[in-house]
Amino acid sequence: MKQLLPSSGTHGWKLTLYAFLAEKERRSGSKRTVESYSRILRDCFGRLGKTPDVIVAADVFSWAHGIGSSGHEPSPNTINSRLSCLSSFYRFAIRMGLLTANPCDAVERPKIHPAVPRGFSAAEVRRLLSVVPDLADGRRDRAIILTLALTGRRRSEVLSLTVGDISFEEDVPYYAYRGKGGKFGRRELPGPAYQAIKRMLADRGKALTTAGATDSLWQISDSAFYSRFRRYLEAAGLPAAGLHVMRHTAAKLRRDAGQSVEEVSAFLDHSSLAVTTVYLRRLEGTRDPAWIDVANAIGVAAPEISDGGASSTSSG
Repeated sequence: MKQLLPSSGTHGWKLTLYAFLAEKERRSGSKRTVESYSRILRDCFGRLGKTPDVIVAADVFSWAHGIGSSGHEPSPNTINSRLSCLSSFYRFAIRMGLLTANPCDAVERPKIHPAVPRGFSAAEVRRLLSVVPDLADGRRDRAIILTLALTGRRRSEVLSLTVGDISFEEDVPYYAYRGKGGKFGRRELPGPAYQAIKRMLADRGKALTTAGATDSLWQISDSAFYSRFRRYLEAAGLPAAGLHVMRHTAAKLRRDAGQSVEEVSAFLDHSSLAVTTVYLRRLEGTRDPAWIDVANAIGVAAPEISDGGASSTSSG
């Protein structure tokens, strides 16, 4: 691991940083998260040239709002990511009894206006699948997309699956995963995803019973698949999006299929129904059936909707 502290940093602080990152990896189960935190902390302590015990709020502010390697002013999201990471480290140091105050607490975080999340409709998922080529690499990509859409698991939870994570119980396939916060789960693997995985392995001349249990199921890196996914979206005429759009899609499709909020919440492994309710509300939007009565009252004709929606007319 690269040095996180300047040369003047004490050995004790280096160990504290490594311990913090080790705990973060154990709790999150994501190497990508740890790599991101390591990069941010290395940037902070390297730029400031100070050890954590002498950094004050003014230092934090100048670093969080400072221009990074891109040469551009940081966005509110970047500033918040920097502050969140550094604050998390300071909370760890306070828990360990090494510090008594967190200098990040005095730095106000910029407001963020989150983009409206989007989940694809069933028709859009069909369009996406239709542009995936029926070749070995394409069949692997199709298996990944189906697994994301049908299980609702997060990007890292799916792409980190190994052959040994697939098992059977009374001829029903199951997959084991490590979720957010280090939680372990085991769920039924939907049939279409399982069949796609079988075909993918057959392309390699293998099967679940003959491949090594610790072998990567997909044998493609996170970044490589993401690049291919973005090309598929473009080819299908769908808006550019990250892989998390497939988790949104899975939730939306379950809700569209008639599942309750409670069922979708359990499906997503959300910590509470409140989290799921907000999640779905942002995805679904809110219908407004009363506007027709108001339009009639003020004498405004309600036009017919011909693009797949329900038709509405007004008597004027």
